[in-house]
Amino acid sequence: MWIYCDPGWELYWESLGKQLGCYTDPYQYFDALGTEIHRAIRLVVDAGLHAKGWTREQPIIYMMQNEAITEQVATAEIERYMAIPGQALSYKTDELKIQEFRKKIPAATGQQIHAIRLSRSAFGRWILTASVLELKMNEWAVKKAK
Repeated sequence: MWIYCDPGWELYWESLGKQLGCYTDPYQYFDALGTEIHRAIRLVVDAGLHAKGWTREQPIIYMMQNEAITEQVATAEIERYMAIPGQALSYKTDELKIQEFRKKIPAATGQQIHAIRLSRSAFGRWILTASVLELKMNEWAVKKAK
């Protein structure tokens, strides 16, 4: 699987809002949860289209039934997913890989690391395989341990 790092990093950073104290009221956090629901729906419709053979209309209906979205917006989203198979999956996979790595840092380096210090500047911007991303992350951890 190929991973384009920037979208995964964006999802990773979005997931840190509560931890970093970015929400000043519960409605901001509620909005973030709504975004996570949208991402989950994207995973379902992406898989439905490309693995289950859904028609164009099935994921549009699914999106409209499971989130507050107009038919026009749902149609535009679905047409994008039709053109780029696996996009939603690759973004989420990248985010989860970065989160997994961040949890492994204390064991690898013997030190805790703040979310801000784990930035895309540590890895650069590339299109690469998940295994190469993991290799780069491990190399970064070794450098941090020294």
